Amino acid sequence: MNVIQRNNVVIKGNGTSPMMFAHGFGCDQNMWRFITPSFEQDYQIILFDHVGAGKSDLGSYDPAKYNELDGYAADIIEIARELNLKDIIFVGHSVSAVMGILAAEQEPNLFKTLILVSPSPSYINDGDYIGGFSRNEIDELLESLDMNHMGWSMTMAPLIMANPDRAELGEELKNSFCRTDPAIAKQFARATFLTDSRSALSLCSTPALILQCSNDIIAPVEVGTYMSEQMTNSKLVILQATGHCPHMSAPLETVSAMKEFLS
Repeated sequence: MNVIQRNNVVIKGNGTSPMMFAHGFGCDQNMWRFITPSFEQDYQIILFDHVGAGKSDLGSYDPAKYNELDGYAADIIEIARELNLKDIIFVGHSVSAVMGILAAEQEPNLFKTLILVSPSPSYINDGDYIGGFSRNEIDELLESLDMNHMGWSMTMAPLIMANPDRAELGEELKNSFCRTDPAIAKQFARATFLTDSRSALSLCSTPALILQCSNDIIAPVEVGTYMSEQMTNSKLVILQATGHCPHMSAPLETVSAMKEFLS
């Protein structure tokens, strides 16, 4: 199976400059639907599902490959090469933001800009570094997911989305979590929450926009500040948006910040 089928790659838009969107944990490419219409006139939009998510080919899921984020970064590079892309504007949400950093570090010539939405290189507090969680809290989170995938999804999705006045967004995220194969979700969660990619930040020379929400239980503001200090060619924007998914809860503010940076 070729990479286009494997990752359910979808291409649209009227422009020639490629803008690639990568979804976060437990999600799929449909989560970008509030963002992409604002760029379709001027860019070539590339959407895809990580293997194990959405309409990707589940038979292509390799536990050894996807045990670490490098496996997902390799897929991003493979998609870009298959489509003969260059000067990519890469937009990654949450853990996919880190995948984009890893991909750009390996193949800097492929990428023009990184737009990192609610990113975090490490979720675990370490000395002066504030990742948002203690190691024990992360272990408890993963244990809860192991024991009861459905219950974990129902509990965590509304907290991750926040914005309780728009309960339909939390419901959508919950349903997306629940649709994910439990075994794949557990491994992806470990790759997400136990990875420490802080060392990659200073090695990435690609210009980057870091979009951090003003109140996010998954990636606190301190994470964005740390990343902007480590990534010398970066700009940090603290959004008024709250929660971990501003591309869904505050698409207008997210698009505005992206367009200002790209202009």
